[in-house]
Amino acid sequence: MKWTDIHQIAICLADSKPDTDPRYVNFVDLRNWVMALPDFNDDPKHSGEKILEAIQAAWIEENE
Repeated sequence: MKWTDIHQIAICLADSKPDTDPRYVNFVDLRNWVMALPDFNDDPKHSGEKILEAIQAAWIEENE
């Protein structure tokens, strides 16, 4: 997975962190959790606030 695989990342986060409310996750934790996903293999430097916001929004949507 790459940073741009926003929906796939959101699904993986929802599965791996079922008790976490994504509305209250800070971007430092979110970035670390994404990088820790087993299938994630992108350059950490390619993450940014806009990508993290999009992942968070997709994760919120996935939980609804």
